[in-house]
Amino acid sequence: MKIVSLYRFLDIENLDSFRDQLKKLCDEQCLLGTILVATEGFNGTLAGRESAVRIVMDWIRARFNIDEELDARWTESDEAPFRKMQVRVKKEIVTLGRPDILPHKGSGQHVGVERWNELISDPSVLVIDTRNHYEIEVGTFPGAIDPGNDSFREFPDFAKELAEQSTDRPLAMFCTGGIRCEKATALMLELGFDDVYHLQGGILNYLTEVDDAENKWSGECFVFDTRVAVDRDLAEGGYVQCHACRRPLNTADLLSPDYREGVSCSQCVNEADEDRLLRLEERRKQVRLAAERGSQHIGPKT
Repeated sequence: MKIVSLYRFLDIENLDSFRDQLKKLCDEQCLLGTILVATEGFNGTLAGRESAVRIVMDWIRARFNIDEELDARWTESDEAPFRKMQVRVKKEIVTLGRPDILPHKGSGQHVGVERWNELISDPSVLVIDTRNHYEIEVGTFPGAIDPGNDSFREFPDFAKELAEQSTDRPLAMFCTGGIRCEKATALMLELGFDDVYHLQGGILNYLTEVDDAENKWSGECFVFDTRVAVDRDLAEGGYVQCHACRRPLNTADLLSPDYREGVSCSQCVNEADEDRLLRLEERRKQVRLAAERGSQHIGPKT
């Protein structure tokens, strides 16, 4: 099964019509995944037959008169990393909390693997990981700054503080697939930084393109599907996900007395109220009973 992640910043009108047509086409092609659409563009991941995915991509190109191929990152999986197909309208396709920031009107410079390795090896360049803290714990580029965010919406506060210190240093910014760092570079330009770069296609594209001898990535890369994380070869990594808080868990986390599969982990055990814990416990029980019956229970999100 092919898995493709793609996004594009562009102006979209008639969002509901676009959503409905796109969902209908994806269903016709038996694809699974999630695509977010907003007036600033689209962002999502699809899984299915390569020919089916390309039909959808060609339809998008034709609808928006895009001459070149869509920038996309392809991987493979033995199993579907999604359970259904969703196309949802949002205020932003990546939630910075600044829908007025439009990267297709101006963003940092895209750089490929070779130039990226040069930038992050330059001590005068400030390397910034624009992802969330729990993603960075799984892996990152050596020397990269962790803004300490629990969500991308918190990034503007970090960016403002950085700009108040100085806007003179060159910035090299990255994320999983390129979308967050692209929007973050547009914000940095607004704040007064002039020399701003971002990794073309993000970490996933880097791991696809870089030679082993030149690979500067350390650890695994968190991904937002059932694989949880992928290693340097883009194979499924060694993490599982807490179904309560969605954070990645390593072997030590699984051995913690606070870990209860489907209910809590050491990072979220004190975050949920008693009612939520009871609901999660009940869901865990129903999943176990469904497994014993040889079926799969898919309940409401909690």
